[in-house]
Amino acid sequence: MKKEFRAVPRPDDIADMARELRFHPASTQSPEALSGKQVEEFNRDGYLKNLRIYDDAEITGIRGFFDGLLEKTLAAGDDSYSISTAHLLYPAVWDILTHPPIVAIARDLLGPDVIGWGSHFFCKMPGDGKAVAWHQDASYWPMTPSKTATIWLAIDKADLGNACMSFISGSHHEGHLQWRESREAENNVLNQTVEDAESYGEVVPVELDAGEASVHSDLLLHGSEANTSNRRRCGLTLRYCTPDVRAENDWHQKGVLVCGEDRHGNWANRPRPEAE
Repeated sequence: MKKEFRAVPRPDDIADMARELRFHPASTQSPEALSGKQVEEFNRDGYLKNLRIYDDAEITGIRGFFDGLLEKTLAAGDDSYSISTAHLLYPAVWDILTHPPIVAIARDLLGPDVIGWGSHFFCKMPGDGKAVAWHQDASYWPMTPSKTATIWLAIDKADLGNACMSFISGSHHEGHLQWRESREAENNVLNQTVEDAESYGEVVPVELDAGEASVHSDLLLHGSEANTSNRRRCGLTLRYCTPDVRAENDWHQKGVLVCGEDRHGNWANRPRPEAE
């Protein structure tokens, strides 16, 4: 599964694909999980943060599951960033992707019909020295149009001390930005770097308690510094889009309908895995 769905696509994954990359604002008139003001803030700033999803006991249980999964992953010779498309492999992650309070946030921002297609653990180990350069998520994906919202669930507490994410507020309105290949010296977890990113808006640290989440547009500039602390920083990225989004290179196999209907038939809508 990991080989079939790369977390960071090769250039040929998207080189020949015509993509519509622009921000599509939320148009929900009667949001349920969010307030009308929060929907307006998402449209204006490109993100929301400090959304409480799980209580302390619940996130402790999820962290225990991840601890065991990470131990097996490292023992197999993979690294802490390699656990991707996990909802098709692990029932516990499927249950997070389809968790009603999380889906309700996606529905308020995307509309009544929602596909969940991504679940990737971004785990920065203590002192691992790897940064995530300023980038836009939509740059990486063989998908069009750009209608994905990412909900980033904090498995561990994330703060400035252990290299939490930062957003460039309002940068999603700039459209698709030019990027360059990251240099080896950058120690980038990914492979793209947007130069002069801070010229596009205010830098906003995204400090989250464990069990809280943020949500951001697929065109919002974001990144994080290297974790130089003695604390781990793990988050689970959950990706949601509307069913009219088209994915190439078999990426449609990732998608499952989490609410509403898929009238377009663009996604495989595979069932919940019965076991790991």
